[in-house]
Amino acid sequence: MYKGKRILITGGTGSLGKALTKKLLSMDVETVRVLSRNEDKQIQMENEIKDDRLRFFLGDIRDKERLIQSFENIDIVFHAAALKHVPKIEYNPFEAIKTNIIGSQNVIDASIAQDVDKVVCIGTDKAVSPLNTYGATKLIMEKLFVSANNYLSEETHRTKFVAVRYGNVLGSNGSVVPKFIELLKSHEKISITDNEMTRFTISMNDALDFILNSTEIAKGSEIFIPKMVAYDMNILTSTLYELIEKTEEDVVGIRPGEKLHEILINSDELQNTYEINDIYVILSPLIHPSVNSSPNMRNYNEKELNERYPGIRKITDMETYSSNNAQKISKSELKEKILDLDLI
Repeated sequence: MYKGKRILITGGTGSLGKALTKKLLSMDVETVRVLSRNEDKQIQMENEIKDDRLRFFLGDIRDKERLIQSFENIDIVFHAAALKHVPKIEYNPFEAIKTNIIGSQNVIDASIAQDVDKVVCIGTDKAVSPLNTYGATKLIMEKLFVSANNYLSEETHRTKFVAVRYGNVLGSNGSVVPKFIELLKSHEKISITDNEMTRFTISMNDALDFILNSTEIAKGSEIFIPKMVAYDMNILTSTLYELIEKTEEDVVGIRPGEKLHEILINSDELQNTYEINDIYVILSPLIHPSVNSSPNMRNYNEKELNERYPGIRKITDMETYSSNNAQKISKSELKEKILDLDLI
């Protein structure tokens, strides 16, 4: 699917964007455009990745005109740009609205204007039943992308919008593992919110495979979720203490807007949740076979769904998809994955 394609990544200088760029360049794409507002990170990335197919665009997703220019002749857009730091967003909520919501609508409008083939927004488990402003803005982003397909005619526009949703990428910038490792190596005290807290986790390679596979499967209006493992804070800290000398720790309690356990699919979404190729997918009610059709709805029966998504299977054996009830990663496997990050 990706051979010869022209691809743009918003927020492409972040951890995911950089890794996705490297992955795509290994897949014989025609070009990768990285759009971000951080010129220093662009220079660092340009020096790190020497490839004539890689181009850098300075710009902000709040600027629709810049996006329309940047999306010219692009086949696939991966929308990863976002404000993500929960406490900062709680203190500056409307800035997150301008980037994560209005900026995402700008990505949609620019993609339609340039007739991009597929547009994939990168979501988060915090968008499910959100408790903080960050999660709420990412929930609205998903809603914008899922609904964007509804006002496009397949006869006049080829653009398909899709969302992917997953948890924490192990070792990504600003995540807990690099932060704890840095503190432990400096013999500084670490702060733990709650020893019973659980979190989903996924390796960067698995996240990339999931995003690329979901993009290939997507027909438009879906939300894709990977099958992920989870860990609790006790397992994480005890694993790190085996790798690095233990220091003092404080249990500081859950911060405002945080959950004890993360959820990737809530109970209400499960009625529209299926499995395809070992990936969960939430189908829009507009294509769910049990919904009565209306002039604006695309209504598929079970046979048509199987033709549209070969191998699709309805999920009936879950109440929610939570880090509390998900498969837990073993201590030995977690240790191996932390060592693979090459941070110790």
